[in-house]
Amino acid sequence: MEETLSTFLRATEIPTQGARTLPGEWFTAPAIYEREMERFFHARWLCAGRSADVASDGDYIVRAVGTESIIVTRDETDTLHAFHNVCRHRGTRLCDQSGGHFAAGIQCPYHGWTYALDGRLVGAPHMTGTDGFDRTDWPLLSVAVAEWEGWVFLNLASDPEPFATAFAPLIGRFSRFRLSTLEAAHRIEYDVRANWKLIHQNYSECYHCSPVHPALVRLTPANSGENDLYDGPFLGGFMVITQPGGSMSLSGRACGHPVGDLPPADAQRVYYYSIFPNLLLSLHPDYVMVHTLWPQSPNRTLITCEWLFNPASLADASCDPQDAVMFWDMTNRQDWDICERSQLGVSSRAYVPGPYSARESLTAAFDREVRAVERVSASETRSTVPIIPAV
Repeated sequence: MEETLSTFLRATEIPTQGARTLPGEWFTAPAIYEREMERFFHARWLCAGRSADVASDGDYIVRAVGTESIIVTRDETDTLHAFHNVCRHRGTRLCDQSGGHFAAGIQCPYHGWTYALDGRLVGAPHMTGTDGFDRTDWPLLSVAVAEWEGWVFLNLASDPEPFATAFAPLIGRFSRFRLSTLEAAHRIEYDVRANWKLIHQNYSECYHCSPVHPALVRLTPANSGENDLYDGPFLGGFMVITQPGGSMSLSGRACGHPVGDLPPADAQRVYYYSIFPNLLLSLHPDYVMVHTLWPQSPNRTLITCEWLFNPASLADASCDPQDAVMFWDMTNRQDWDICERSQLGVSSRAYVPGPYSARESLTAAFDREVRAVERVSASETRSTVPIIPAV
């Protein structure tokens, strides 16, 4: 959203209202972790990956969300679908790869039941003559799916909030970055021994940047910038790049063409937004970095990090995407190390919640969102396997 339509506030202008950090059991207790998976990851819209990963009919990706496995694919009419990775015959998992291409529909490896890309059961060997059997009664079970700015989103709830309603504060906000046109230059998978909330909290403040990220603060002051989203499930704002025409890279120079139609002010800014519960979006003038978080246990999170560039940058030998990749891989690993140290600390019986500083207002806001969702009754957020046919 353009500045004229936004209200930016410095972190210190957003009251923390005496907020304290979350209790230790919120990062360690299996029961709390399972409740969060149910209420957050099984009932909110999750980023599953880029639309480019399922660009053509038959392309597919598989995403594990807690104990659930979801297939995302595209059919011959360019319609996106998502299904539970479960055969309707005896429950066998259909796909065990993280992605690929369906050459002739989705076939169960156990007894050969075969499904069209829109989920219809089109083949069931030796079921002819079975009393009461009708193939139309046994499509794959659907999961809600949506596309936004070149990303695929899933919602496992049986009656999900419409995506356009849930994401209303973000619709059109980043149009100047032309996110749907960007192409991935690199991807790194990280296995972090820390609770998913610690990753979010760390991302939402730069109070830690001076001691943890000396290279970063040489490029952008730790106390620079302002926030325009500071309450609710979407949080963030910008920080200022010190060097005119510079970027967040090892060299400090821009490593690609502008990602979109950016006003002059954006040439000196990096926008950082956390999108609850599993997307971290970092918008640079010359590239976009994206983290998606996949909790595995109370103290373990898998993180996918991707660097997206203007296609012109990838075709230009004078551009060096690795300049950004290497900078942020170094910075990411510094963050993961400090998050793992935090996990060890909050796991101690000596830990008690501490006070947030005025520079941690977004972290306190993230905690408020976590607590607010926790207060919603389990009956309102319960995620059950839909029994509505896929077609």
